[in-house]
Amino acid sequence: MSIPLQIQRIDARRDDVTAALDALRAKLSPSGNVVSEAGRRRTLEVFGEPLSPVQVVEKICADVRKTGLAAVLDYSRKLDRAELTADTIRVSATELEKAHAEADPRLLAAVRRVRQNVLEFQTAILHQDVEVTRPGVMLAQRYVPLNRVGVCVPGGAAAYPSTVLMAAVPAQAAGVKEVAVVSPPTAFGANNPVVLATCHEIGIREVYRIGGAQGIAALAYGIEGLPKVDKIVGPGNLFVALAKRHVYGEVDIDSIAGPSEVVVIADQTTRPDFTAADLLAQAEHAPGASILITWSEELLNATAAELDKQVQQLSRCELTLQSLRDFGCLILVRDAEEACRLTDLIAPEHLHIATDNAAELLKKIRNSGATFLGNYSPVALGDYAAGPSHVLPTGGTARWASGLSANHFLRSSSVIQYSAAALKEISADIEYLAQVEGLTAHEKSVAMRTR
Repeated sequence: MSIPLQIQRIDARRDDVTAALDALRAKLSPSGNVVSEAGRRRTLEVFGEPLSPVQVVEKICADVRKTGLAAVLDYSRKLDRAELTADTIRVSATELEKAHAEADPRLLAAVRRVRQNVLEFQTAILHQDVEVTRPGVMLAQRYVPLNRVGVCVPGGAAAYPSTVLMAAVPAQAAGVKEVAVVSPPTAFGANNPVVLATCHEIGIREVYRIGGAQGIAALAYGIEGLPKVDKIVGPGNLFVALAKRHVYGEVDIDSIAGPSEVVVIADQTTRPDFTAADLLAQAEHAPGASILITWSEELLNATAAELDKQVQQLSRCELTLQSLRDFGCLILVRDAEEACRLTDLIAPEHLHIATDNAAELLKKIRNSGATFLGNYSPVALGDYAAGPSHVLPTGGTARWASGLSANHFLRSSSVIQYSAAALKEISADIEYLAQVEGLTAHEKSVAMRTR
């Protein structure tokens, strides 16, 4: 029996589209205030009191910081129902080798090809050392890779070897020597042979059976057998996002990610079956936001019909329908100009411009995490194989944030060298500004070298 499709429709010619988008954005924000009834019951069961997600994360992080491995093992038992020990929390070399040896050759071949695509792109965009010289002066900007990073790989509803590739390979391209992967102790996480085979194929030898906030805390603070990292990257659920926010400053993070999202801009030339498939691909994340913006009412109606038809054929049909109902939206606008204006307001994680003049419309849009042009550049291309990372800013943060790249694993520092003559030439300005600020030691440190 088919399940009826319910998806919000907005006609920007008569509806308050800004208010509707604000309401949608509020639902997608990783604020930490929304939790399911099942989640509330689980919190009460584990912690003995009705804590908010933010309070849960604060307690877990404090406990891991205080007692290290003991707290991680305790929370793994209570939250993941996994009985782990100091010897089994890390995936052994034998387990990694076995998963790799038993992997489908097609998987390993695909991983090798995708890794090469990612390496090629990420290496090409790497920052290079810069040197500026003039008589007596050498100024440089120096880029050095981070020493050690942690990668979060989700493992709740599905296995994600693509996340291993898209988060770890950019770090390798930057020259990071140590990459530690944490993933829940589940059949889709650190116990998944496909995930383990992918890690082994790309040279990752540190994989830990730790999920949730305790995994983030373990990476940030370090525990027995898992040294702390310099930066944590990779997606996760609400508790992972909140934990990353909590430990930021102790370590660097990539972003505080919310649900996945796509905006598709379409016109009368766009194929409705393609568009429906692209919207469903985001909704399938459950939660995932799927938004169509078009000035063709005929295309909008045809896409709605295709959605109704295609969703019934999906393996995650009910979850996908729930996402479409909660986070989906079909928006009819007056023209292409209004479509671009609304897209900039949304600042989507993924933007697919599927019109006949996609490149021209792109020039009018500033805010998106990743942009896909034309009917034959689906978002799944970026999710799995193209080269740019699929770890992207969500929740409207593409207004100021960027997608993960190899450059995020580099630390820049400046180098300054002056001769005596060059210092003397600029000393008057330095001394004057130091006097203005009342920093006489600064003034004297220059004056004694030039007089």
